[in-house]
Amino acid sequence: MRTRTDLPWLLYLNGGPGFPAPRVRGDEGWLRRALADYRVLLLDQRGTGRSTPLNRHTLPRLGPHLHHFRADSIVRDAELIRRSLLEDEPWSVLGQSFGGYCTVTYLSLAPEGLREAIVTGGLPGVEADADTVYRHLYPVVAAKTKAHYQRFPCDRAQVRRVIEHLNDDEVHLPGGRLLTADAFRLLGNLLGSSTGSRRLHYLLEDPFTAGRLSDAFLMEVERELSWASTSPIYSLLHEATYAQHGRTGWSGERVRAEFPDLDFLGEMIYPWMFENDPLLRPFRSLAHDLAQHHWPALYDLDRLRVNEVPVAAAIYADDLYIARDLSLATAELIRGLRPWLTADHGHDGLRVSNGAVLDHLLTSLRRG
Repeated sequence: MRTRTDLPWLLYLNGGPGFPAPRVRGDEGWLRRALADYRVLLLDQRGTGRSTPLNRHTLPRLGPHLHHFRADSIVRDAELIRRSLLEDEPWSVLGQSFGGYCTVTYLSLAPEGLREAIVTGGLPGVEADADTVYRHLYPVVAAKTKAHYQRFPCDRAQVRRVIEHLNDDEVHLPGGRLLTADAFRLLGNLLGSSTGSRRLHYLLEDPFTAGRLSDAFLMEVERELSWASTSPIYSLLHEATYAQHGRTGWSGERVRAEFPDLDFLGEMIYPWMFENDPLLRPFRSLAHDLAQHHWPALYDLDRLRVNEVPVAAAIYADDLYIARDLSLATAELIRGLRPWLTADHGHDGLRVSNGAVLDHLLTSLRRG
């Protein structure tokens, strides 16, 4: 019988950017499945968790170096840890969402450090820039919105009523953030999770009291929108995760003009967020600087085309956050990658499938 210390290491790279590794609660089905075969290392990526966090207090010291917080730097940190733990022995990596972007960067920069790689909902478009990504994702937002209205027809009128009210009146969330119509539209981000459509519906059930948006509604909206405010790295570098050989120039804002009739928006960051949100306002100047920064490439296409590391990847058919067709193109480019295109799971499939998604990919790898 193998002891725990005999098991190989699996590095888990979580979604983001800018969020710490998950803290173990004991009910994570994917982690139980992983621990059957591996010792698992949960990495707090740069500026998160127990590493030095980026916030308004550390901004003067860390802000000027934020261009070193992308996937390439995270991979170099991982390699330092691997060599410290294992010396020359490679380890396995599991990348969820943005962690998948980091995994493909790992295959580009240091494939010698990997014995195998698993990606769940995170194969990037390695030949796509930010504009291309958003031109794929905005139609997905529209399709998800249409599906939501088909499921909950009464929500369409409620959404229009809330938007009209916000266009006519200045409304602030309890924390001071200005709730504009576009800020409200960011609730479309909910539609990417397995339970998000229901959550959005319940939120829209009764938003008004005496002709005004109720305190209960505003408090719930603030909670649902906090994902952008509570992680400055996410807001500052989200668009840069798509950058290849150039600037993004607020790509999400520019490309949105091509899709003017959206009731909801998805996982996009806009310059007005750094004006309206008190928690993001200290980062306003840095955000504009980063939008004009000339980013280097994250992926070595020649190296990916001759890849020798076993790779399996789950690609979700209607993923709100990761452009499916760009993922499929990357799956074709990376030599030996075993793709699994599935409509049975959404972007949070790794978390909510009780280990089934990870088990499927591990089985695919073990088939040799």
